[in-house]
Amino acid sequence: MRLRGSRASFKCASPAPHDNPLPPRYIHPMPDSTKKQLNPLLKLALEMGPLILFFFANARPALFLPFIGPLLPEAVGGEKAGIFVATAVFMVAILVSLAVSYALTRHLPIMAMVTAVIVVVFGGLTLVLHDETFIKMKPTIIYVMFAVLLFGGLWFNKPLLAIVFDSVFELTDEGWRKLTLRWATFFLALAVVNEIVWRTQTTDFWVSFKVFGVLPLTFIFAALQFPLLQKYALTKEE
Repeated sequence: MRLRGSRASFKCASPAPHDNPLPPRYIHPMPDSTKKQLNPLLKLALEMGPLILFFFANARPALFLPFIGPLLPEAVGGEKAGIFVATAVFMVAILVSLAVSYALTRHLPIMAMVTAVIVVVFGGLTLVLHDETFIKMKPTIIYVMFAVLLFGGLWFNKPLLAIVFDSVFELTDEGWRKLTLRWATFFLALAVVNEIVWRTQTTDFWVSFKVFGVLPLTFIFAALQFPLLQKYALTKEE
């Protein structure tokens, strides 16, 4: 009897699992094995292709006039023909890129969809109003939008960085916070730089900067995050 009583009292004295709750943690997304992934080189081509076409269409608008001219006769004349032709080519290219991506994977990344919508809206305003200001402001709006989204994820303890990039990162909470903060800050910096460049430089310089400035900076910044990814990688035990 004493043995039973001692056992009973021991069980009652044991703390319940919910008596000492763990501190809030980020919700780590689990890999979706059913989601098809593009070949890395094809994914890079679909992401960079529209921007490269934008650059070439601005530099050599005559090459694209047989396709764009009949559709936009008023927008492709004059000294600003390059940026207007490039804008139209960019809009078509980014929609084609989305269509190909969806046809191969049956899903669309959030970042690509948001970018495409803003490109179509501000590109359309550029062509209709004959004002290149709208297409030049487009990157600023995209960068600020993603920065706000990532900062909001930090505030609500949600790893929105994985959703933005359509990727799965297995990181500790500290790793999530640091990586998200870095990318959010980087996007804000790009927004400021874009505003400075398009407001102080020529249209041709701005277009070239998007290809030969922003892209290399983004690749370099992403590469610099690998040590952080390795340091804060989430192990199976965690």
